[in-house]
Amino acid sequence: MAGPGPRNDLTDISGLSVGSAHDLRIATGTSLVLCERPFRAAVDVRGGGACTRETDVMNPAGLVETVDAVVLSGGSVYGLAAADAVTAALSERGTGFALFEVDGVPVSPIVPAACLYDLANGGDKRWGRTPPYSELGFAALDDALAGTPVRLGREGAGYGAGAGAHPGAVGSASWRGDDGITVAAFVAVNCFGSVTMPGQDDVYWAWPYEIAGEFGGARPDPARAFELDDWGAAKFNPGARTQTTLAVVATDADLTRDETRRLAVMAQDGLARAIRPVHAPVDGDVVFALSGGSRPLAEPRALDLTRLGALAADCLSRAIARGVHAARSQVE
Repeated sequence: MAGPGPRNDLTDISGLSVGSAHDLRIATGTSLVLCERPFRAAVDVRGGGACTRETDVMNPAGLVETVDAVVLSGGSVYGLAAADAVTAALSERGTGFALFEVDGVPVSPIVPAACLYDLANGGDKRWGRTPPYSELGFAALDDALAGTPVRLGREGAGYGAGAGAHPGAVGSASWRGDDGITVAAFVAVNCFGSVTMPGQDDVYWAWPYEIAGEFGGARPDPARAFELDDWGAAKFNPGARTQTTLAVVATDADLTRDETRRLAVMAQDGLARAIRPVHAPVDGDVVFALSGGSRPLAEPRALDLTRLGALAADCLSRAIARGVHAARSQVE
């Protein structure tokens, strides 16, 4: 029977694990999606102020079609160091791409990354020449290698984030179809826009996609109306490049690189259904997509890919609301 996977998170995709680490004093963190084997990958960037690493490798003309991990981190430009640490640690384990195998020449792990801005959240950022993100990257990788369950809410990259006027979060959700193909999402939410409806702060914009009360079960009052320019619990006075939602969507379906990119493009609709407004000039929204390649698409492929893209968007909407709902319960 179709429904959420056994864990209702990204690890319902065989071969993927998730690790997170955060620093309470600095009020920041890092999350990692680790591939047990190389996964075909693509990316779609919609925000006006994205902070990314290794996204060019996923261009259609790129040499390498697969990645070994994806890092989502707080820290803005400083957070990119988390991916450097993961790259070094994976190389030490012998994981990575090698055009030719030559003794004494290290492999090159492919570790794309995207970062959100949490530098002005009140944590102690006086780190001088030693930002914490390398150590957070190592710790998140260790967490993923240990096979720990995916933790929702104020964890990892979402620890120092904000979801409009609510606490930011990491969230995840999955869906397994009758054909056995699984689609899942993992997200770090640091959006300018609101995830809840104006005047109904317990009702998430993602409510139509909720399954089994996974983020509270509240429903809008049909008698209540709101102005179109009333964004509800959005952030006030946002600065440029300070608001970002970062996501990884994945499937065990066997997609080409172009099909994987279409999955990322369609998944962006999940942000628009769960956050209002989104993809603004002050946002840095990025969605990565991963294909595990173990299950074939049905013919015609274009129609089956359309179904998976719609499911990826649905999972991403649910992941956003699940994460923020968990974070709110942790701080309230």
